[in-house]
Amino acid sequence: MKFTVERDVLADAVAWTSRAVPARPPVPVLAGVRITADTEGLVRLASFDYEVSARGEFPADVEDAGEVLVSGRLLREIANALPHKPVQLSLEGTKVTVTCGASRFTLATMPVDQYPSLPELPETSGTIDGSTLQQAVAQVTSAASRDETLPILTGVRVEIEGSHISLLATDRYRLALRELEWTPSQTDISAVALVRAKTLSDTAKSLGAGEVTVALSSGQGMDLIGFEAGGLVTTSLLMDGDYPQVRRLFPESSPITATVRTQDLIDATRRVALVAERNSSVRLAFAEGEVTLDAGQSDDAQASEALTAHLHGEPITVAFNPQYLLDGLSALGSDFVQLGFTQETKPVEFVGLSEPGGEVSTDFRYLLVPIRIAS
Repeated sequence: MKFTVERDVLADAVAWTSRAVPARPPVPVLAGVRITADTEGLVRLASFDYEVSARGEFPADVEDAGEVLVSGRLLREIANALPHKPVQLSLEGTKVTVTCGASRFTLATMPVDQYPSLPELPETSGTIDGSTLQQAVAQVTSAASRDETLPILTGVRVEIEGSHISLLATDRYRLALRELEWTPSQTDISAVALVRAKTLSDTAKSLGAGEVTVALSSGQGMDLIGFEAGGLVTTSLLMDGDYPQVRRLFPESSPITATVRTQDLIDATRRVALVAERNSSVRLAFAEGEVTLDAGQSDDAQASEALTAHLHGEPITVAFNPQYLLDGLSALGSDFVQLGFTQETKPVEFVGLSEPGGEVSTDFRYLLVPIRIAS
């Protein structure tokens, strides 16, 4: 095998495929990235960890077709460190030589015949704008659990009904829901999938803008979801289990609402949270015309700050985990945030709007459980 390609092209393809290389592979060959060069001038890279697969391809000047398996970690680090010049990869015996300008690296090969077959991409289910997908996934995955003792909550529930997709994630303390549109292959499509939040997040970030093809196979043997864009392909096994019925947690109405400029609330929360001790809260006291934030209960440090707020209903005081509050506010992407209250101890709903009294944006909703305030 021998081919030449531009450094950036190689680095991008390696960065994509090395995503699926496990940090602690169950078998040694899974630490590798498979490189295949064909006589048509196409080079394909592939990786697999038995759950997630990643494939990328690019045109190259192929002198000799062939196939090798090399360390994914080393290949990624080398590709990133190379100068911006053409790169030549060649197989010489049991070693792969990487040459770029005056730089030269030699990598040992692994037994490519022991590498497992990658799952095929399921039949196309539809297409979606990559930027929309990236934003939607970023909004909901912040609410997904990172606690592996409750693996079901580390996933994002994907609900598809015709041209409508809903993404849901929760860690029991907060809940995020994003509604978006896509172009399905069949107008009557109806499906539900549970996808690992980290896999979904990494994929959406890496695919970026442009049209993304989504392929879903559920209840047909191997349950997979796949994404394809610009020669990049990834598949992931769906998670098993019954996701909790969380939609019903969103209140039908909120007798008390408060509207605050989003960035002002983010900035104030960050400032007063500086004195909040570990696992302590930031309190928000809403009254007519303002909200007062305060934190810090010890004699060492305390902080408070008042912001303009538009309150409809009775004055109310709530306390939140500051990081969970910041995650929700940052995900909104709107000039103003409306907080909807039912009771001081009940979850608070966050939705975006462009101006006080304006139309509420319901495509993204964030529900946050307040921390009980000591009497």
